[in-house]
Amino acid sequence: MKCQKQAPIDVYYDEVKVGLYYADIIVDNRVIIELKASEGLCEEHEFQLINYLKATDYEVGLLLNFGKSPQFKRKIFTNPTK
Repeated sequence: MKCQKQAPIDVYYDEVKVGLYYADIIVDNRVIIELKASEGLCEEHEFQLINYLKATDYEVGLLLNFGKSPQFKRKIFTNPTK
């Protein structure tokens, strides 16, 4: 598998490029991995990952927490216009 750390990703809104986001890790140019080190995962972390998926061409994301009690969440955002 090909993995890139701190990979730059173009961010779009209404098909217009509005900025650049640096993903923690991109796997095989298909999956965004967002890393956290906190007490636990909260809704804000999930919303952040979902927003990254909405604003990019990626449809699958993993949220990994390496805090006190390790956790993970998988998010999928299917966008037919991608």
